[in-house]
Amino acid sequence: MSLSIIIPVFNEEDQIKVTLKKLLKIKKKISNFEIILINDFSTDSTEKNIRNYIVNKKYIKLYKNNKKGLGSAIQNGILRSRKKYVCIFMADMSDDVKDLIKYYNLIIKRNTDAVFGTRFSSESKIKNYPNTKYILNRVFNNFVKLLFLSNYNDFTNAFKMYRKETLKKLLPIVSENFNVFLELPLKILIRKYSYLIVPINWSNRKKGSSNFKIKELGSKYLFTLFYCLLEKVLLSNKK
Repeated sequence: MSLSIIIPVFNEEDQIKVTLKKLLKIKKKISNFEIILINDFSTDSTEKNIRNYIVNKKYIKLYKNNKKGLGSAIQNGILRSRKKYVCIFMADMSDDVKDLIKYYNLIIKRNTDAVFGTRFSSESKIKNYPNTKYILNRVFNNFVKLLFLSNYNDFTNAFKMYRKETLKKLLPIVSENFNVFLELPLKILIRKYSYLIVPINWSNRKKGSSNFKIKELGSKYLFTLFYCLLEKVLLSNKK
């Protein structure tokens, strides 16, 4: 089996080397993998730091995004991936490498199309989640859960794993920003692909600053929500 890890990066000069070093620990558990970094028009030393670090590391590839935006960066990474499974992993290292290994073992063992992590399980451990962001997250995700009659409660979580052939069927990605992480699981749900939900741990970044801007993203999340609702209606009418 094999795994592609897609990491979109924007102005992560202080964090990216730490993230890559920690990710390389998976070599003990996953031998056949690649890391695909998509530089989304960074304006700091992110690209320089990456290039210096990945010298002689053939399993780490760096590409420039061809159209600015997180959604475009992820689609670029998907199209460049060469392995059977694809995991989206954020550069801020807020997610746990141990959970990545857990995802990989589960997606193979259970032969499913996707593995969705939830940070909001009784078995999850969360550190330093901003209060305002937490409240808005819970309100929005539970609203989506009810709207789509789903048992999943963390749609907007970025950290997920997919079978590549299934993921390619979800393209093109229409979301431009963090709302891409709502679009992909909703498409899995609407098109009735199989998925597993597993509890994961999360901790707030220790270096750099978040690119997530609540005020700027509200309308984008609503756009994605209505887009997916429209797709659900259209698919239902075809039956």
